[in-house]
Amino acid sequence: MSAATAARVSEEKEVTYLQAISEALDEEMTRDQRVFLMGEDIGVYGGAFKITEGFLEKYGEWRVLDTPLAESGFVGAAIGAAMMGLRPVVEMQFADFISCAFDQITEVAGKNHYRLGAAVPLVIRAPFGVGVHGGPFHSECPEGWFFHSPGLKIVAPSPPYDAKGLLKAAIRDPNPVLYFEHKFLYRRLKAVLPKEDYIVPIGKADVKRSGTDISVITYGAMVHVALEAAETLSKEGIDVEVLDLRTLSPLDKESIFASVRKTSKAIVLHEDNKTGGVGAEIAALLSEECFGCLDGPIMRIAAPDTPVPFSTPLVLKKA
Repeated sequence: MSAATAARVSEEKEVTYLQAISEALDEEMTRDQRVFLMGEDIGVYGGAFKITEGFLEKYGEWRVLDTPLAESGFVGAAIGAAMMGLRPVVEMQFADFISCAFDQITEVAGKNHYRLGAAVPLVIRAPFGVGVHGGPFHSECPEGWFFHSPGLKIVAPSPPYDAKGLLKAAIRDPNPVLYFEHKFLYRRLKAVLPKEDYIVPIGKADVKRSGTDISVITYGAMVHVALEAAETLSKEGIDVEVLDLRTLSPLDKESIFASVRKTSKAIVLHEDNKTGGVGAEIAALLSEECFGCLDGPIMRIAAPDTPVPFSTPLVLKKA
């Protein structure tokens, strides 16, 4: 091993998806005194998933605020703080509860820039998705609710590297970002991350696997499902390209179109319900912009239009 390689490895360490998120919060709070956290049980308890464990002791109760069970109230307070120059990061204990703050997010945070020209540097962390026996009220993928709301940015990282880099980029962004983190990935993924500061730019997709036969366009936990399927299909001589959107709003249309123009076939894969999901918009865009290069119909693979069951066999059937 060369001296340069040894030095680089010494500056890297392996962390889980959950730890990557925690590191991003910690580093941004250290870097910028305007960053503070709000959410249910994030202080004394350390968060439902222990992402903010130890933060209260390190940063104090004025920067790690335990809130009541009142999402509309504390999101509204966070919007006000953001408009006064602070950078709040709000945790929804589960993404499902974000509906309680729907008006604040879409009608206040999302529209203030358009109405007033005001920056609203707010991040809302939303643990979403199935795989943890959460049942119908703790397993939803509600990104589609906000997908067509002007003024909001939406990100959904899949590997730990992106989880950390996208959260840091979201915190530094001058306007509201919904950060959908997948609960199933928290302790199941590990990766070696650089010690030095980095961000993953919002609005840029990433080709996680290059291929020539068909494009699978996806995000979140489904990226890993797609990669597994691609490896299986490679044994049958089918070369699958996996495009990780990373950002849902704004969509990286150029990367989507480039992938499909190369392969001439497209599958859009997501965990959210099929009707009215992100996949429907992508399919429409492809039909408008890439119709001439398609060799077959655009296919959507998504969840049926039902609530998420608790039972493992039913979850597997739903998936």
